[in-house]
Amino acid sequence: MPAELVALLSGLGLCLGLIISIGAQNAVVLRQGLRREHVGLVVLVCVVSDAVLQTVGVAGIATVVTAHPWLETAARWAGAIFIIGFAIVSARRAWLGGGSLEASSDQQTSDSPPGGAVMTRSRTTTRTATLVTILAVTWLNPHAIVETTVVLGSVAATHGDARWFFLAGGIAASTLWFVIFGYGARYLAPLLRTERAWRILDGGIATIMLIIAVTLVLG
Repeated sequence: MPAELVALLSGLGLCLGLIISIGAQNAVVLRQGLRREHVGLVVLVCVVSDAVLQTVGVAGIATVVTAHPWLETAARWAGAIFIIGFAIVSARRAWLGGGSLEASSDQQTSDSPPGGAVMTRSRTTTRTATLVTILAVTWLNPHAIVETTVVLGSVAATHGDARWFFLAGGIAASTLWFVIFGYGARYLAPLLRTERAWRILDGGIATIMLIIAVTLVLG
């Protein structure tokens, strides 16, 4: 398999594994998708922010690592260790359960979209308030920023000159996820609100992460 395709698929899989999780950002995207308010704005901020952070990681960290061979080896093992740890956490969630993704509960009246999910709404959120909220959960989250820049950048460095294909795969993954999740929230909500669905999803993420970690170590 061509190195460029391997890098592309690696970026796609790793980014999806990191981004599809229960967190504040996804909760905001789900809420706005259910309310059908400013969905385009929320999706745009998430996609652009992710693309910027990933580019910083690949253009900055990955470029520095690539220029120093010993750093590439360190990045390979550090990335593998982090990914395996992430896989273990995902596997633990899949085994124990207890996860679900809920939209905001500050609602009064109800509306039932296709699929039987119940969407409730109290008042319209202003565009400014929505923008501030999504920017805050995206840019004021150190853990997410480290994952997007340091982890993705370090793993991208192991692909050498093909790291830009890794970046393309990562950006494609985040774009695909946020567009589908944001605009398809009212259809996905009945599934994503159940513990069983997240256990299956976490199990899949754990498997993908382990595969990526193994290929990373084996070079």
